[in-house]
Amino acid sequence: MAQVTIQLNGYNYTVNCQDGEENHLRAMAAQIEKRIDRVRGLGTQGGEVRTLVLAALLMADEIFDLSQAKLPAGANEAIAQAEHLLRDAEMRNQRLKILTERAESIAETLEHP
Repeated sequence: MAQVTIQLNGYNYTVNCQDGEENHLRAMAAQIEKRIDRVRGLGTQGGEVRTLVLAALLMADEIFDLSQAKLPAGANEAIAQAEHLLRDAEMRNQRLKILTERAESIAETLEHP
C-alpha cells in the first residue's frame, strides 16, 4: 500500500492508496484544489472546513449535472432499433434450431426405417 501526501487549501494530507494509483490520487487532489480556487475566487469567507465543503458542493453539482445529461438526439431511437434487431435475431435463431432438429429427425428416420 502506497502513501501520498497531497495539499488541499494549504494543508498537507497523507493518504493511503493502492500501489500504482499515486498519480490518480494526485490528479483527484488537483481537481479538488481547482474547485477550492474557484470558491476562493467567489470571495466567500470562512475557514478550511467551509472552503472544503463548498468545493465538495461544486463537485457534487458537476456530478449531478453529468448524471442528468441527456443522450444525444436520436440515441434512444438507435437503442430501440438495436433492441428490435436483437429480438429478431433471437427469433431467427430459435426457428433455425427447430428446423435443424426437424431435419435431423427426418434424416434419422430415412437412415433407419
